[in-house]
Amino acid sequence: MKLKESRIGSFIVILAVYVLALALGIDIYRLVDGYHWFRILVADVVVTVFVFLFSCIFGNASMYDPYWSVQPVAILLPLAFAAPTQSKLVLAFVILLWGIRLTGNWAYTFHGLGHQDWRYTQLHDKTGMLYPFVNLAGIHMFPTIVVFMCILPGIIVMDESPAFNPLCLIGATISVGAVVLEFVSDIQMQRYRRNRNSAFMEQGVWKYSMHPNYLGEILMWWGVAIYAVALLGFRWYLLAGALMNNLMFLFISIPMADKRQSTKPGYDEYREGKNMLLPFRFR
Repeated sequence: MKLKESRIGSFIVILAVYVLALALGIDIYRLVDGYHWFRILVADVVVTVFVFLFSCIFGNASMYDPYWSVQPVAILLPLAFAAPTQSKLVLAFVILLWGIRLTGNWAYTFHGLGHQDWRYTQLHDKTGMLYPFVNLAGIHMFPTIVVFMCILPGIIVMDESPAFNPLCLIGATISVGAVVLEFVSDIQMQRYRRNRNSAFMEQGVWKYSMHPNYLGEILMWWGVAIYAVALLGFRWYLLAGALMNNLMFLFISIPMADKRQSTKPGYDEYREGKNMLLPFRFR
């Protein structure tokens, strides 16, 4: 299919799918009764299935990749600006900053629908006939649930509209710092890929941490959770999403990436003196 080989054409297809997905999500949200968070969750799940169907049509699970960064912005910003307060707007700014960074990085590295993330191809090859189920449950639905749990503290802040508390700026600072770390690591990685002169990336922040981009993504959602706790007080479910996200990277994303890297000569030397995430060691 020539369309899949065209980067611009693929962008247009994905944009059209996501515009339709947004319209569908709004309709589902209006049709469902119940708690606000539940209505958003149902719409989120339905839209994920919708995107999954187009992933099947185009034979490329990477159709889902922008969902991770688009979903929080599409949900939280309208809630923030419907009845803006200082606490809502600060959180909206953090989410928007994060969404712009991650979506921009996806767009920069997007090669078209003829290219699929290596992890999805690996899962396809390993699971065979079970791949459609793995694709829906593992590649699409699981990340949707994780991201929903990550933004749940934000949804509750938007619903309850708590008075601004300067302590919440601790969480906001952590999240903004995380976005800056991700942005810097993205730029350094892209520069390395353009001038690849070594088997492993060991420049800039990557000199001290094997996965600074993952560290940033983990810190981003802990910051949001801390922000919500500072405003609303301790509630276990405000921390659940950040913990799920943390565990997903520790036990799924990082092991997959490390296993792929470990096939290269010199991997043991590369790992020497580096932490998996933190750019320093506790002694």
